[in-house]
Amino acid sequence: AIGEHGIAVMAKREGLEFEKEIRSDTAPLNSLVADMLSASQDIHALRDPTRGGLATILKEFAISSNVGIVIQEEKIPVKDEVSGACEILGLDPLFVANEGRLIAAVSPESSEIVLKAMRKNKYGRDAEIIGEVAAEHKGTVILKTRIGGKRIIDMLMGEQLPRIC
Repeated sequence: AIGEHGIAVMAKREGLEFEKEIRSDTAPLNSLVADMLSASQDIHALRDPTRGGLATILKEFAISSNVGIVIQEEKIPVKDEVSGACEILGLDPLFVANEGRLIAAVSPESSEIVLKAMRKNKYGRDAEIIGEVAAEHKGTVILKTRIGGKRIIDMLMGEQLPRIC
């Protein structure tokens, strides 16, 4: 799930308490990446979404590869407590820092194989296929919302959270 690290660090720094404690998602990724590469060599990119969160990494992928990316909001794993904390604090979990998470761009032919390998690893149990590359809207990330709308995801202007690590 995304956003746990950023919210956990912010809560500690600011002395915030939530009904359910939010813990950092810090985790080593070397065994997860090894399992992914054993499953398929058809992985185009891997990134750690620490700075700028999921949204920033996807936008960077779209720009650097000159493709469009379409993601499904309901497929993005966000724990209820992180979602609730973000709502209270006026933050978007898509831009919250993560540790121990990764974003992978995998060919469509290998995506299910890689996903299966990820889910077998304790650090990839919550892994999801959240979207796909599109030929249209190059350099753009589009979020298909739970209610059927579309939202363009852009780079965050300024910082949503102060630098935490």
